Amino acid sequence: MTQHGSYLPKLLGAAALSATFLITATAAHADIKIGAILSVTGPASFLGDPEKKTLEMYVADINAKGGINGQPVKLFVYDDGGDPNQARTFGTRALEQDGVDALLAGSTTATTMALIPLAEDAGVPFINFAGAVQAVTPAKKWIFKTPHTDLMACEKIFEDLKKRGLTKIGMISGKDAFGASMRGQCMTVTKKYGIEVLADESYGPGDTDMTPQLTKIKGTAGIQAVVNPGFGQGPAIVTRNYKQLDIKVPLYESHGVGSKQYIDLAGPAAEGVRLPAAALLVADKLPDNDPQKKVVVDYKKTYEANTKQPVSTFGGHSYDGLMILVEAMKRAKSADKAKVRDEIEKTKNFMGTGGVVNMSPTDHLGLDLTAFRMLEIKNGDWTLVQSGS
Repeated sequence: MTQHGSYLPKLLGAAALSATFLITATAAHADIKIGAILSVTGPASFLGDPEKKTLEMYVADINAKGGINGQPVKLFVYDDGGDPNQARTFGTRALEQDGVDALLAGSTTATTMALIPLAEDAGVPFINFAGAVQAVTPAKKWIFKTPHTDLMACEKIFEDLKKRGLTKIGMISGKDAFGASMRGQCMTVTKKYGIEVLADESYGPGDTDMTPQLTKIKGTAGIQAVVNPGFGQGPAIVTRNYKQLDIKVPLYESHGVGSKQYIDLAGPAAEGVRLPAAALLVADKLPDNDPQKKVVVDYKKTYEANTKQPVSTFGGHSYDGLMILVEAMKRAKSADKAKVRDEIEKTKNFMGTGGVVNMSPTDHLGLDLTAFRMLEIKNGDWTLVQSGS
């Protein structure tokens, strides 16, 4: 008995060692789980659909090349239809049932704001695709984003207006979360840029005719330009009504219309409209020495070849989010949530479709105004506004 007993610690030690090896080996090859709650259908599908296609396309490519740190990636995609309540439900499922290691989600400002408390409570890194500045301001520990903010869009527009000597404007804003937020942000920087708002109108998400509001703006003496904070079909209706009323002053839209779908919906009325947007929309038109050109051209070619659809800035936002996450996981050498969060925050000189990203503990976006390009629609296509024009 004593003799058998003397082998017992050795046997237990060997078994424990073997178990540890198996657990380690299993962990090394376990799936990295990413949750994507997106507005694939519904009124914001022009945002969520390219985001979904982009994530699926590049996750497949990552897995074909061996995954991240040797671990395959499993993508959980949920379609919230643009409904914040649905986003919250799917966010809870992704975090609690799927056990995701990170979230790449939130096609709209409203759905993103519904998801933020969930990610914060769960302690899960969340890179979102919302346009409004409140998605990362004030900075929250676990929350990051890739699109330029509505505040930046206001400033870029106001910069351009000043260059053109236009300081008296009319505003017509969507009442959705993004439109309302951007209007509010624009109002905070009017004095900074010497802009005076002479008329201030709005429209609802379901409105199909903005002629009454635009008629008021047209009748306001002294207006030199009109700015439309909004996204979805609303801005296209505004643009068509604008043309029908023969309003002669320049019209500016937000980066919330940065897809070919806006030009298609607005038709010839979009001619001459200006907006701030990512370089992605004019990838082929960038000079060869532009440091962003390779990234945006490569993404554009890949996306259009795989989907047979025109590229949009919105798919670019999800590409940037995925690649920032991948690089952070590589630096962290794991999918450990806290380590990955820390590495996302340390992102420096990341060249994305949205611009050069330099994050910090107080800046969970990492883009500045130079990341925005001022575009003008000419002959049904995007063109770069040349300096001074």
